[in-house]
Amino acid sequence: MRLRTKKTWSQHQLAVKLRLESDGKQGILTFERRRLLIHAAKTALAATLCWWLALRFGLHDGYWGSISAIIVMQSNVGATVTASRDRILGTFIGAFFGFAFSLFSVPPWNYVLAVLLAIVVSGLLGMRDSARLACVTITIIMLVPSSASRWNLALDRVLEVLFGIVIALAVTTLVLPDRARVWLRDGLAQEFLVLGAFFEAILTGFRGAPSQDLPALRENLQALLRSNNQLLEAARNEPSSPGWREGLSLLTLSGRSLYNALLALELAVKDSHEDRFAQQLEPILTRLADDIHSGFNYIAGCIHRWRFDKPAEGVHLEQDIADLEARMDAVRHTGIDFSQAEIMRAYAVQLHLKQIARLLRAARIETSHAVGQGSKESESV
Repeated sequence: MRLRTKKTWSQHQLAVKLRLESDGKQGILTFERRRLLIHAAKTALAATLCWWLALRFGLHDGYWGSISAIIVMQSNVGATVTASRDRILGTFIGAFFGFAFSLFSVPPWNYVLAVLLAIVVSGLLGMRDSARLACVTITIIMLVPSSASRWNLALDRVLEVLFGIVIALAVTTLVLPDRARVWLRDGLAQEFLVLGAFFEAILTGFRGAPSQDLPALRENLQALLRSNNQLLEAARNEPSSPGWREGLSLLTLSGRSLYNALLALELAVKDSHEDRFAQQLEPILTRLADDIHSGFNYIAGCIHRWRFDKPAEGVHLEQDIADLEARMDAVRHTGIDFSQAEIMRAYAVQLHLKQIARLLRAARIETSHAVGQGSKESESV
């Protein structure tokens, strides 16, 4: 099953990098600007619709529905669902404590206790993001002057929030929906491309002077990992097939594992550019490194196309690993001619390269099975 959706701007750029599409001018109204305008229009639509419906049905303080719609409306469907859940739970907790503590004790102690317990209960339930909303609800119920009873205030507050959230969810789902899983797929493809560039920059330090791009690539990768983790949380709240959810989760986990493996490789190649023992592993070591780099780019293309059932042509990671192990055995007896530090670095580098190669292979094969594309052919690399 493939997503049937128009490509985002960054997906188009990824396709250009992978030579799957030709480049083209975007014009003044770029995709990011169009996306911003669409989000602004949807937020305005949800807020106005809440206000208009509140007037039509004669709801008291109907503007609270508009406020709720504005607060929960996010850039994608999954994030909107998450924000709606947090706001509903916060409102329920705040309405309960606000009404309960208004029945006894005297201000300000009842208000202090209500806020204190609302925050504690929200934290114990694992809903810390709901704590602030619970406190806002308590403040409205207990401190805002009103001729209505506290019970009516609490009930009206819950109904107004629910009304605004329902409208926001309807608008974000039905009007030009923006899916978090689409953005996550795009982000993961970019992540694997940057992982490949980071890998190449690390090996530059192994072959000679350290790459000047290494710090920038590391920072870029960290930002991508954080962003993709957030998108994964949002994507889990969107309706989709189990294969999609499992595939995206596996790729996110694989990206983090590969990043940690690359950091270990970076430490292994430190101060190794003058080592002579590792030169005996050529050209097998270079062939494995080239295939790993090709593997990163190929998996990025697999994510972009959402097809994982075919191995990359001309990339033979397991054979490269076997050849490297055989070469290490063949040159082991020459270790007496080199320093122990050189030998240890060479062994560390080849071990980390093998780990990265197998993580790449596992990422494609496991994702292939998760999304229902697994076959005997897909397991051969």
